Amino acid sequence: MIKLSDYVIKFVEKLGIKDVFLLPGGGCMHLVDSLGQNKKIQKITVLHEQAAAIGADAYSQYTGKPGVVLVTTGPGGTNALTGTAASWIDSTPVLVISGQAKRQDLLKGKGVRQMGVQEVDVVSLVKPITKYAVTVMEPESIRYHLEKAVWLAKSGRPGPVWIEIPLDVQGSMIDAWRLRGLDAWQDQKKKELVTRNSQPVTKATIKKILKLLSSAKRPVILAGNGIRLARAEKEFIKLIEKLKIPVLLTWRTADMLEENHPLYFGRPGAVGQRAANFIQQNADLLITIGARLDLPQTAFDHSNFAKNAKKIVVDIDSKEIAKLKFDKTAVNMDARQFIENILANSKSKIRNSKQKREKEKNQKEKQAWIEWCGRMKEKYPVPDPESLKTGKNYINTYKFINVLSDTLSGKEVLVPGSSGSCAEVTMQSIKVKKGLRILNTPGLGSMGFGLPAGIGASVASGKKTIVIIGDGGLQHNIQELETVKRLDKPLKLFVLNNNGYGSIRMMQNRHFKGRLVSCDPTSGLTLPELKKVAKAYGIKYMKITKNTSLKSGIQKVLSGNKPVICEVFVDPMQETIPRVSSKVMPDGAIVSMPMEDLYPFLSRDEFDNNMIRE
Repeated sequence: MIKLSDYVIKFVEKLGIKDVFLLPGGGCMHLVDSLGQNKKIQKITVLHEQAAAIGADAYSQYTGKPGVVLVTTGPGGTNALTGTAASWIDSTPVLVISGQAKRQDLLKGKGVRQMGVQEVDVVSLVKPITKYAVTVMEPESIRYHLEKAVWLAKSGRPGPVWIEIPLDVQGSMIDAWRLRGLDAWQDQKKKELVTRNSQPVTKATIKKILKLLSSAKRPVILAGNGIRLARAEKEFIKLIEKLKIPVLLTWRTADMLEENHPLYFGRPGAVGQRAANFIQQNADLLITIGARLDLPQTAFDHSNFAKNAKKIVVDIDSKEIAKLKFDKTAVNMDARQFIENILANSKSKIRNSKQKREKEKNQKEKQAWIEWCGRMKEKYPVPDPESLKTGKNYINTYKFINVLSDTLSGKEVLVPGSSGSCAEVTMQSIKVKKGLRILNTPGLGSMGFGLPAGIGASVASGKKTIVIIGDGGLQHNIQELETVKRLDKPLKLFVLNNNGYGSIRMMQNRHFKGRLVSCDPTSGLTLPELKKVAKAYGIKYMKITKNTSLKSGIQKVLSGNKPVICEVFVDPMQETIPRVSSKVMPDGAIVSMPMEDLYPFLSRDEFDNNMIRE
């Protein structure tokens, strides 16, 4: 016989999970005790459950294994919702284990708001943002629920799962040899186990895709995170180098190709790179693989997205394909399967001289296209020269990211915050060196992710971890500076001080004629002095105040293997550019511009020269 909570922790250990992110509580006391008794799993004790969920998300992104969270009942569970929502949107496998009141105290069916101590019906709250959420009411079902949860978290389109275990169930004794496990094949057959998996692709579809590839003069691949989730990075690189196709990346795959890879040409989007947007919008064939094509990626306009291209959309989730309001060849398939199918079927035999001439012509056209893409990348470098203009008394955020890019060796992990300029400027202008990993959660875009995600990344990787976060966003999980101090990891925290909520201030200036509300000291928001905060937590503090000090300052921060907080005083009025914007026409009308026509707007002659017209 074994105590159920011991069985749960042993199950986690057998998954190969070496770290669990937790905040203890009475509602999960047996699970916490069992974790404490286990010598093979490290306890990453945080100071807020939101940080536990975010840290586990980053841990999963780096390792490819489910991150594991342990929290108590009621507020412990509700505090973990934000991180779980981020994992849901960005398809990150995370296992959340939460406590609950004793079974006899549960409110189920009683019609009242609460019965048990701290009781909240967390499972009902999390069902819309998890692949599986269940309360374990029978101790003998624990193996089945754990195996089902982990299977679902990792299979098909990955995502978070949630196991809630009442207090008396945690402490019960079970016979591990008699527990029923998961039979995935049988449960799928009985429709008890439903997930979004690949559908068999027909030979006709593969033939159509290969024909489109062979006839295209200007093909482009937009590579999404589905490639990494399918663990197909090596196969993907083999594919593009065989087919010689230019590649654009999403924010989630920004580290898949290094900046100087001959087939890499940028990251397009509403807050994108000018060259990348021109390349995408001039393509005559666009293949998206594992990219969910959210609104920022399509610049909020499906009708204009790669408007000159025939489109092939590869996604494991058929609903992500169905939402797209443009003509496309839909391939409901796992990224690895698609890549392997194309690799296996792209060996065409040349049967006569005519086919040989056609192939040579096609190769010349594709080479000319690659060279054109190269000229665009050279013509519109990253960062955009216009973005480097700033006031003399502040650091330019783009210059900071540019110098940081040059200083990094490629052996680090980079964690930008999830919202505001720390996210947008970083992902717009970082130049990736081979080996660098970038972990982010752009889907939810919540403030406060950078610090706990950095903790998760440093625990998972053991590498020097660089976090870029805003002075406002830091406050959302500032308590985790104590976790940083305790773990003593080489975590380098760059805090971009723009005197408040910079993105909100810019938005209010643009839309409300400069009427500011709760975004800086003049409008009701104040933030503590970071130097004093760092001293209180016992973490080394540094600051950079001049553009001329960027290189030496960044080098000092990155040296050594101790945590450092570095405050970077950036221009409060720094714009995020280039970006999709509106334009006032000669007749006074305000028109949203297409994604190839980014603000600051180019002269019409220059813009027209960058558009290929046939």
